Amino acid sequence: MEGTVFWVVAVIASIAVGLSKGGLPVVAMMSVPILSLVMPPLQAAGLLLPIYIVSDWFGLWAYRREFDRRVLKILLPTTALGVVLGWATASLVSEHFVGGVIGALGSSFAISRLLGWGALAEARPARVFSGLVWGTAAGFTSFVSHAGGPPYQIYALPLRMPKAVFAGTSTILFTWVNSVKLPAYWSMGIVSFDSLPIAVWLFLPATLAVFVGVRLVRILPEKQFYSLVLWALLILSLRMLWSAVFA
Repeated sequence: MEGTVFWVVAVIASIAVGLSKGGLPVVAMMSVPILSLVMPPLQAAGLLLPIYIVSDWFGLWAYRREFDRRVLKILLPTTALGVVLGWATASLVSEHFVGGVIGALGSSFAISRLLGWGALAEARPARVFSGLVWGTAAGFTSFVSHAGGPPYQIYALPLRMPKAVFAGTSTILFTWVNSVKLPAYWSMGIVSFDSLPIAVWLFLPATLAVFVGVRLVRILPEKQFYSLVLWALLILSLRMLWSAVFA
C-alpha cells in the first residue's frame, strides 16, 4: 500500500468520509468504493473505520446542540443490535442479498418522494417499531459495508426534522455505530495496527472536510438540502441493488 496513486486515492476517500460526517450524505457512499480501487474492499473498510471514528468526534462537536433526543433513544440500541447481528452472521448471511433488499426499498422510497408522493404529508412521530426495523437494518448494513445511511434516511426523512437536527442526529447515531463496530472489526482482523499509521496521515484531510461539510449544511436552503439527501439515498440504494444483482 505505497505509491503516489494509493495516497491520492486514499486522501480523496478520507475527504469523502469527512464531508459525510459534516452532514453531507451524498458523499458517504463513495469512500469504500474509491479506496477499493487500490486495495481489497474489506481492507479498505478496515482502514477507513478509524478515520470514520475520528471524523465522527469532530462532527459530534459541531452538532452537539442539534439532535432529536427521542430518535436517538430509539435508534441507539437498535443499531447496536444490527451491528451484533452483522458480526454474528458474517459467515452465514450474504451481504449482497441484504444490500439488494435495502437497495430496493431505499430506491423505491426515494423515487416516490422525488416524484412528490407524500410530499404534503404531515411529519410522522418517531415510532418504536419502525425504529426497531430500520435501526437494526442500519446497524447491519453499516457493519457489512459502511452503508447504514439508506435505512436511517427511510426512517428519519418522514419525521421532517430541521436540516441541522437531521444532520446532527445522523452524526451522533453513526458515531455510536462506528464505536460499536470497532471491537467486532478488530475480532475479525479487519482492523489492525498495521493499517493505523496510514490512517493517522489521513486524519487531517478528513477532519478539515468535516468542517467544510458543516459549513455547506449551514448555507444550503432546507429544500435543497433534503433534495440532496433524497438523491443521495437514491444513488446509494441503486448502487447497492446493482451490486446485489450483478455480484
